[in-house]
Amino acid sequence: MSDARRKEILNELGLIPLWRTRNNNFASSMTQVSSSAVDTTNNRHFQIFNSDWDQLKASVASCTVCSLCQARTQTVFGVGDKNADWLCVGEAPGREEDIKGEPFVGPAGKLLDNMLEAINLKRGKNVYIANIVKCRPPDNRDPDHSEAQQCEPYLTRQIELIKPKLIIALGKVAAQNLLNTGATITSLRGKLHEYSGIPLIVTYHPSYLLRIQSDKAKVWEDLCFARNTMQTML
Repeated sequence: MSDARRKEILNELGLIPLWRTRNNNFASSMTQVSSSAVDTTNNRHFQIFNSDWDQLKASVASCTVCSLCQARTQTVFGVGDKNADWLCVGEAPGREEDIKGEPFVGPAGKLLDNMLEAINLKRGKNVYIANIVKCRPPDNRDPDHSEAQQCEPYLTRQIELIKPKLIIALGKVAAQNLLNTGATITSLRGKLHEYSGIPLIVTYHPSYLLRIQSDKAKVWEDLCFARNTMQTML
């Protein structure tokens, strides 16, 4: 069949125009766009990973990288001792945190304070508290993977600056993101994990305990495990 006849048939079938190889100008422009996006991302990460505390906090406050910025009242950077041995990481700010700009306030915050007090710790004294993401997700839903990824450099830099001896992951979202796993919190509890060379222990989120109070005994086990682990490092 000649090329002319083939084109006639394809035209009758509605299959014309045929796919054509992109021209060099199009390919070049796409390469430039892709390169620009990579450069922007790399530049952002470079700035974050070289920030001091004030620069990092300002960067978080002005961040508009993901859609969570659109509905926030303010960012929730973190709170506590910047040289803490203990780092507690939750999932995301809730309504009250979004209003006050501080993680773990309200009933869940009071319960976390009680949990810390049970092992002779106190908010702001040798303890730092942060979240996986710095803005409140709509309707207090869990942050999705892309949102957590965009916020990850901020938390990574906080951990580098604090240099904690032990991390406590509060809840499934924190544990799965810090450990890069899809495992259940049940399977992660009671084991000593590691985040960038730092021992990490997983327990339930205080908000969960407000709903399922019967699991408070399990959290006490986790806290005792964390306290004993810390004592071996002192």
